Amino acid sequence: MAVYTEVSDEEMQDFIAGYAIGDVVSFTGIAEGVENSNFLVQTETGPYILTLYEKRVNPDELPFFIDLMEHLAARGLASPTPLHGRDGTVLRQLCGRPAAMVTFLRGMSAKRLTTGHCAALGGALAEMHLKGADFAATRANNLSVGDWRPLFEQCRTGADSLRPGLDSFIAERLDDLERQWPQTLPVGLIHADLFPDNVFFMADKETRQERVSGLIDFYFACTDFLAYDVAICLNAWCFEPDGAFNATKARALLNAYRKVRPLTADELASLPLLAQGAAMRFLLTRLYDWLNTPEGALVKRKDPLEYYRKLRFHQGISGPGAYGIE
Repeated sequence: MAVYTEVSDEEMQDFIAGYAIGDVVSFTGIAEGVENSNFLVQTETGPYILTLYEKRVNPDELPFFIDLMEHLAARGLASPTPLHGRDGTVLRQLCGRPAAMVTFLRGMSAKRLTTGHCAALGGALAEMHLKGADFAATRANNLSVGDWRPLFEQCRTGADSLRPGLDSFIAERLDDLERQWPQTLPVGLIHADLFPDNVFFMADKETRQERVSGLIDFYFACTDFLAYDVAICLNAWCFEPDGAFNATKARALLNAYRKVRPLTADELASLPLLAQGAAMRFLLTRLYDWLNTPEGALVKRKDPLEYYRKLRFHQGISGPGAYGIE
């Protein structure tokens, strides 16, 4: 459960009074997520999402995320729109935490991913990249190739307790990734955490095909290679629960993306390496959390070895053909 800060009825009522959205009818914590405390707040004018930003989020970076969401929503992307309070501000304080309200998006995240979901996601990701192209602000990716080794050093002593030989495997792969990492691919605004629980879908009434009704949780968004965002999605969307890679889903995702934003030849050639890097990023953050989450914490730890296995798969890929495209 991702509610780290409890909010009383009185505190919530006082906070919502700072907005012109009516009185609180009800509110409940949202279990999904691992970084912040999230609540679904029902007021007299409808549902909204309240986020309390916890200690792992740098408060100095919050204006970037808020401005980005406003930018994308203004350009028609299906994403949350931040609410301004009666005093015009978006970022406020609640229970000693920075806090913000955003609009509620209809739809549900997919529990069983289909090829249709992957295709819809690919098109929406490319649309986000294009709509973010004129966003003026930038933010360095603090979980990119130069940050993985320092993160590894913070948790490597426990790596072999999870799997014998994991320490040396990660160290060797970091050597290769740091040496081979691309330098000149197209750069832009990326989501950097577009897992299935951060994408909402609704069925189109006419075609009955799934369409993306919302992209959420932009709190890892940053400036990096656009194709790296694609590689993150290949890892998050195109493996089956048994660990098998589904090339049909990958083809659907990539082809839908390319219809909106064509990938360059260099981006396509770099996909296997970028996918290794994306797998390394989530292997390391999961490993750190696995070893450092206090016993009894209300956060479900995620298995780091899932991304060890994905990294091993991408190691064996020599070109984009294995991802279902020519």
